[in-house]
Amino acid sequence: MNFKKYQKNPVINFPDRQWPNKEINEAPIWCSVDLRDGNQALIEPMVVEEKIEFFNLLVKLGFKEIEVGFPSASQIEFEFLRQLVDRKLIPDDVTVQVLVQCREHLLKRTFEALEGIPRAIVHIYNSVSVLQRDVVFNMNKEEIKKIAIKGTKLVKEYAKDFPGEIILEYSPESFTGTEIDYALEVCNAVVDTWGPTPENKMIINLPSTVEMNTPNVYADQIEWINRNIKNRDSIIISVHPHNDRGTGIAAAELALLAGADRVEGTLFGNGERTGNVDILTIAYNMFSQGIDPKLDLTNVNEIIEVYERLTKMKVHERHPYAGKLVFTAFSGSHQDAINKGMRALRERQSKIWAVPYLPIDPSDIGRSYEPIVRINSQSGKGGVAFIMETYFGYKLPKGMHKEFADIIQPISEKQGEVTPDQIMEEFKKNYIDKKEPLHFRRCKFEDISDNDDGCTHAIIYYTNHGVEKFFEAVGNGPIDAVQKGLQKELNINVKILDYNEHALSGGAGAKAAAYIHMLDLSSKKATFGVGVSSNITRASIRAIFSALNRLGVSE
Repeated sequence: MNFKKYQKNPVINFPDRQWPNKEINEAPIWCSVDLRDGNQALIEPMVVEEKIEFFNLLVKLGFKEIEVGFPSASQIEFEFLRQLVDRKLIPDDVTVQVLVQCREHLLKRTFEALEGIPRAIVHIYNSVSVLQRDVVFNMNKEEIKKIAIKGTKLVKEYAKDFPGEIILEYSPESFTGTEIDYALEVCNAVVDTWGPTPENKMIINLPSTVEMNTPNVYADQIEWINRNIKNRDSIIISVHPHNDRGTGIAAAELALLAGADRVEGTLFGNGERTGNVDILTIAYNMFSQGIDPKLDLTNVNEIIEVYERLTKMKVHERHPYAGKLVFTAFSGSHQDAINKGMRALRERQSKIWAVPYLPIDPSDIGRSYEPIVRINSQSGKGGVAFIMETYFGYKLPKGMHKEFADIIQPISEKQGEVTPDQIMEEFKKNYIDKKEPLHFRRCKFEDISDNDDGCTHAIIYYTNHGVEKFFEAVGNGPIDAVQKGLQKELNINVKILDYNEHALSGGAGAKAAAYIHMLDLSSKKATFGVGVSSNITRASIRAIFSALNRLGVSE
């Protein structure tokens, strides 16, 4: 690879940086640029009605600042904004933002589009980087600065006669490729020209138009401007990170540590090239740390549906928080840890979420527990047990986890992923419906002792290879009586190692599940049997017969 073709981008000398010692404690001002930056990056840009639906989604999610487009660029962009105004779709607490270059005819058209809006952000920009000054504009620093100043004066002139409030936003485009002292010089010139006050602030937006270095360098640049810009108490420092190096989210989060007040981005990171910063991921990151993201992101499935339908783009399966597979574990060790973590939460009745491999509770964002664990050839005993309990309510004894997982493993190796229904089908076939050659039919029990230890007389009716039979036995309880009777009747030597039971459902028609762990003392083979009935005693007897059939013992 011809790596010598490229050179390192410069960093700033900033040994007094303070951002590494800071923490994010509150959400910034969010500004969605889906309808401008995101829309212009689509293969098929949205039409007016689609943009209106997307705008309504953003309002529903709680965005208070929304960049609605570039109304001077095309009739569709202009008409969209007019539709928002004429149909009174802009809530009183939402400020729309429009982008425009520093040119008089474009600003005139922009203000025509804004007519009737009580408050708007007019976002002007010009590129100030070393490369763009050289190869695009062929201008020196002073000439480039004059473009910014002229644009600011034009906005100020139009704002003077505008019947509503105009907030100026200025972006030194390609900020990350600009000498930091020159970027500050241009921004200060804009601040001087506009004259913001603490009561009427302006926005200085510092975009990572092209991500050119590691996120810490961007943080240094933001903090340096933050500490040196004029009239800081009258300025809202905004960032607009792109994702060319795949670190847009990290850059935005470090920029917040560095003093940024505001973040411009898109849903799911849509945007030019590798995209804008993904606001949803940053907001969910805050949420996972116990910070109110100031957005209503409780139904991520709805957000995905609208986004995919309108943009005609897909959310990646591994997209943080929103991807279909991000709350899914295939690995056996992961499944086991999730299963144990979920059980611990229930048993401890903890109000604090703490489950291995799941940074947040999926239900908090409209996802369900159902897809958390999925079974394939990499899955283990914990995952299969989790499926049985989560989907079907069967709390398999710990010793049974491996036995049943060994039944599922060959299926997963043959076909790949095994669905919960397939797992349940195998459970029924291998345990609940294991009724041959021994099939329990009915029973009758009678206590024949007044002692607490008790003594139970049992009459058990069953079939053996289809032949109807019965036996009578006495034991210190129903299970003991049945075990003794079967040993004598079938001339076998078995021992019950463990017994478990639990309710499968609530209410008058509730069923119970019983699990018998049985050892054949002759062959030294052990297995589990499972029985289900609305009567716990009958469930236990069925579990005994299930285990006997699995052991292969019969007359």
